[in-house]
Parts: sequence; structure tokens; C-alpha cells
Amino acid sequence: MGEKAQNTKNRIMQTAERIILQKGFAGTSIDEIIAQAHITKGGFFYHFKGKNELAVALLNRYLDADDVFFKQLMERARELSEDPLQQMLIFLKLLAEAMAELPETHPGCLVAAFTYESQQFDDEVIQKNKEGILSWRKIFAEQLTVIEHSYQPRFATDVNELADLLSACLEGGIIVSRVLQDRQSLAKQILHYRDYLRLLYENQ
Repeated sequence: MGEKAQNTKNRIMQTAERIILQKGFAGTSIDEIIAQAHITKGGFFYHFKGKNELAVALLNRYLDADDVFFKQLMERARELSEDPLQQMLIFLKLLAEAMAELPETHPGCLVAAFTYESQQFDDEVIQKNKEGILSWRKIFAEQLTVIEHSYQPRFATDVNELADLLSACLEGGIIVSRVLQDRQSLAKQILHYRDYLRLLYENQ
């Protein structure tokens, strides 16, 4: 694909994601995407057969970006400390700071948006959504497992459930921040999770 075609495809996807996060997938029409992306209908269908194919591409791009973002923060945390618990606490601090520095409230999460409207999608999108949640679990649980090799938790816990709790804090924090129009709310929820880990593992 040439540079011009790739730029057009990127513009379609950026436009579509913004509209979908504002109005939902069902409420977003191809005509609206075309108008706001300033392309022709033929230009849209050159890149995507329809909305479902667009949804798959959007989800793949979104999950790939999240994967890179989380892994980069975790790598930075590991550079700053050799202790696995401190690495996780640093990771969460960096994550909270990144969310607090957003110029506006978090625009929303495509995984959540597509989950709410799962009846709109075929099995490919539904499965990809599940894979996204599991990929977040894997990133977080890997570090939590290392922590449990060095620290005894105050009470029995499951690292996968603890990893999912962070995902729940992130998704819930996005909702709360958008409803309250408080862009700091998401960062605060991440820091509460951080405090929970400190209470669970520190001073053992």
C-alpha cells in the first residue's frame, strides 16, 4: 500500500474511532465517516468492505497500541527498580501520570464500546475483544506472579483475578471520568489500585 493510500486508511480509522466512541457503533454510519474523513464512498470501500471489517481493523489497531503502551511502561519500571513489587508500583504510577496528563477526559475504550454493542458484530470481533482482555491480563499477571515469588500476600489471592481488577479499574475509571467530566478521576482509580497492592504485599 502506498503512502497516500495508507494515510487515507489511517484517516478513516481515526475518524471512525472518534465518532464510535462518541455515538456508539450502531449510531455511526459509513456516510458520516466518509463526510468527516473527507473522502469518497469509493475511497472508503477501497479499504474496507463494510462496517464489520472496519471494526476488526479498529480493534486490532487499538489493542496493538495498548499492548505497546503497557509494555513500554513496564519496561521503564523494570529499568528503575530490581524489586518486582516496586516495579509494579512504578508502572502504576507512570500509568496514572500518563492518564492525568491527557488534555481532556479519556475518549473511551473500544473494547468496552464493542462489548456494549456485541449484538452488532460477528464472532471475529467478539473473539478479538476477548483476546484483548486476556492480553491485558497476561501483561499484568506476569508481573504479579513474579511479585508472589518474593512476597507473601496478606490473604489468599489469584493473580489472574488481581490482573483483571486492574482492567476493571481502568474501564470503570474511564466511565466515571467521562460521566463526571473529571479527567483526574481515572488516574485516581489507578492510584487506589496501587495502594491496594501496597497493602496486600508490603511489610511482609
